[in-house]
Amino acid sequence: MDQDVNSHAFEGLERLCTQPGADGIVIASGFPGIERMEARFSGKAFEPHRHDTYALGVTMKGVQTFSYRGARRFSMPGQVLVLHPDEEHDGGAGSDDGLQYRMLYLEPALLRECLEKERIGLPFVDEPVIGDPLLAGTLLEALGELDRELDELFVDDFVSRVAGALAKHAKTPERPLGNVAWQRARLARDYLEAHATEAVRSGELETVTGLDRFSLSRHFRAAFATSPHRYLLMRRLQQARAMIGAGDGLSDVAAATGFADQSHLTRHFKKAYGMTPGQWASLRRASPQGRIGAR
Repeated sequence: MDQDVNSHAFEGLERLCTQPGADGIVIASGFPGIERMEARFSGKAFEPHRHDTYALGVTMKGVQTFSYRGARRFSMPGQVLVLHPDEEHDGGAGSDDGLQYRMLYLEPALLRECLEKERIGLPFVDEPVIGDPLLAGTLLEALGELDRELDELFVDDFVSRVAGALAKHAKTPERPLGNVAWQRARLARDYLEAHATEAVRSGELETVTGLDRFSLSRHFRAAFATSPHRYLLMRRLQQARAMIGAGDGLSDVAAATGFADQSHLTRHFKKAYGMTPGQWASLRRASPQGRIGAR
């Protein structure tokens, strides 16, 4: 297999490679439920961590290596990465040549809504590295030009094709969640998003949804592939990461996003993203474009 993905296949790629070999992270402008990024690293980049989203990406240059579900994995240029929500993993370069990859973080709710009419639950793909040129091409339609925003019609088609590909690769798709249970889980999600920086208690969610806390926990995980507690925590960390990227001080960020103090924020940030807030801020500053496509 070629060492590098053919750059002619991905318009806009060369604009992001002005400093070959330099470590850095570029975050593209977002779309509700979708986050896109490019990372360039040498050596180990991320400590063990886990997301509450599907992490879907393509290795662009070098060898990508990570631990996932009890085994060491390797991805070569052109191969697809599929990491399920709440599955712990680390990451880094598997050779001295360094690593470049692009990743798309997709909220499970988008897949759930797409697959609902077909009565298919959230797919679990147990092989995290896939040789699927069609899926790679689909992902790179969203990742090929990170300096362009995604529009709604594109996303509708994109999510549909990604959902179909993941369902194909999943050996045993989960049973679908009933409509009533899905609606109540969504009420809980909306409440958590509206009160992300507050200390939400179980009784509040029971009142909002009409479900006991244990039934809600089961339904919520079936709908969004994570627990209400972790969903709330990740919303806080998303806000914190945006503020850090904007240059706010860590103590101010911690206070504004509902963490007890800076050390509390740092501990959870590292568990979620595999690096400290300071390391994240440094990598963002090291990228020549910083946050591209920001409006």
